[in-house]
Amino acid sequence: MKALKVTTLALALAAAFPAAAQAQSNKELLNELRALKQRVTELEQKLKSEESKKAAAPATAVVAVPAAEPVQPGMTPDQQAEFNRIAVKAEALEDARDASGLRGLKISGYIDPTFIYNQRQDRAGFQFLNQVGDDGYNYDNGYFGMGQLDIQKEMDGGTKWRLTLQPNRGVGEVFSPGNIIAEASVSVPLTDLQTRFIAGQIPDWSGYEYLPGTQNKLITHNLLFDFTLPTAYTGAGMEITSGKWIVKGLLANMNASKKNSGNKAPVLAYRVDYAKGEFNGFGFAGVHGKAANLRADETDDTGSLVYPDQSGKDTALNLFELDGYFIRGDWTVQGQVSFGQQKKAAVYANPDTGELQDARWWGLSGLAAYKFTPQFEGIMRADYINNSKNGGGLLGYNFSDGRNGIGPGFVYDDAAGTWGEDPDSKGSNRYALTFGLGYAFNLNTVFKMEYRYDGSNKHVFENVKDGSYKKDNQLFGVATVVSF
Repeated sequence: MKALKVTTLALALAAAFPAAAQAQSNKELLNELRALKQRVTELEQKLKSEESKKAAAPATAVVAVPAAEPVQPGMTPDQQAEFNRIAVKAEALEDARDASGLRGLKISGYIDPTFIYNQRQDRAGFQFLNQVGDDGYNYDNGYFGMGQLDIQKEMDGGTKWRLTLQPNRGVGEVFSPGNIIAEASVSVPLTDLQTRFIAGQIPDWSGYEYLPGTQNKLITHNLLFDFTLPTAYTGAGMEITSGKWIVKGLLANMNASKKNSGNKAPVLAYRVDYAKGEFNGFGFAGVHGKAANLRADETDDTGSLVYPDQSGKDTALNLFELDGYFIRGDWTVQGQVSFGQQKKAAVYANPDTGELQDARWWGLSGLAAYKFTPQFEGIMRADYINNSKNGGGLLGYNFSDGRNGIGPGFVYDDAAGTWGEDPDSKGSNRYALTFGLGYAFNLNTVFKMEYRYDGSNKHVFENVKDGSYKKDNQLFGVATVVSF
């Protein structure tokens, strides 16, 4: 019976030490626990031997023994002393951890060096940490080729703090050149842990694809992600979790850290998610309010504003999207539908009055992936954007864009021998088909390969070799995503 108690005590001691203390001095504590286990084994054998001798020896008179120091039930004095020594040391390690601010701290990150070939741009090369200001954000030069460091800390009481750094390629570059902060936010529990106040700079939460390469199956993003969704918000709001539902909303500046003079109205940005289970669910998001209108800042050949009375003024914006996911066995299916419009943001002005016109668009995107093996996966994605209203115009893309294939397109003038903007009042409708492969080399490394075909109903893709315009373009990419 005593041997059983000692064995049980040894197992209890091995499980009693706090995980945080083991994490900070794991090797040292492990060695001490092994030594303690060996000592317990020796004591077990000694007790068994003594019990055997007592059972075999004749009965003798009982001799009074002075009372020993009190010990924990089932422990010998030596075991009690060893336990106290290790417990004191474990508490000291915990105190040192807490004093250093490491309790509740999580640090992660990744890099994804990428190689991209673009047919019409006559360009091929590696992309990694290149500044947005050198090339802008385009569908072949988006949020890949990035390095990210994510720092999260949960404080006593449940307050969460987060700082995400993305040099050159992140959200911060949209706000100002050289800004490496993608997210800087706090989440403070109010009545309980499920009701929280949130504030700070927060990346957009729309769609089924995400900004970090570790959360996407392909290298490039879908057309809706690149051209119809906001980038980030600066503001404050609430997040509420109730069962399978998560609802969050912000009053914020969209794609800006502050409002310019004369602009006072924020946007209402919200996101609602429902998880039916671990492997399927849906969500929807929306933005309503006023945001910057780049079309109003157009200048002529002399550098003068074409619409001086509109320049710098935010205009009404309404965005809404619905997305969902379904995972069954080796299959993954994701989808999204989006609608959007912005006042006075279309490419073409009214031909009769010269006034700016409204931009309006809608789009679809779907992705299907199948795992041939636990490590090897095939992916296919299809995208479509209808953007014909008033010469076209998408969120932040309000001019003819020969690289991204946005706007009214171009036509060839046989008499002049040059390409000019299509005088048709309709914009181009865009689509894309993407095929990719992913290979999980290990838990921290994924190799990606992608072929993408982009098309349009008009000549919108500039062929930089000869200055002509085509209805399609091809892109090829490979990437290595390494995370920790």
